[in-house]
Amino acid sequence: MSEAGYRPPDLALVGAEHVARYRETGGEVGYEWNGVPTLLLTTVGRRSGQPRTSALIFGRDGADYLVVASKGGSPAAPQWYLNLTDQSAAEIQVRAEHLSVVARTASDEEKPRLWKIMTEVWPNYDAYQTRTSRPIPVVVLTPA
Repeated sequence: MSEAGYRPPDLALVGAEHVARYRETGGEVGYEWNGVPTLLLTTVGRRSGQPRTSALIFGRDGADYLVVASKGGSPAAPQWYLNLTDQSAAEIQVRAEHLSVVARTASDEEKPRLWKIMTEVWPNYDAYQTRTSRPIPVVVLTPA
């Protein structure tokens, strides 16, 4: 069964390995993933209090960075998103640059415009939304 517009990504570099290679190389390896830009998002675990880092596709809206809490269309939100709903302060790494950011979920009014920015970067987000009944959030990361 194929989904309209869905393009399976190359999963050769994912998860902890993606994060490690990105950090080791200042983004020389891992910044570009399947032809799109990625950043590292570090949140504070809401239960553990420990830093948790995820490699995420991103887009830009002015000075803001945009990420999508899709988890591939899973019915559950990704852990990093749940962490941000508990504590909005986070850090991102874009290539070798580290920035403190404040996160917020895009409002219902702004989401269609921001969703379009993100589906232009990664069209699979539209397919992911068809896989779940939960509205997939767009998260705005504003440099602090």
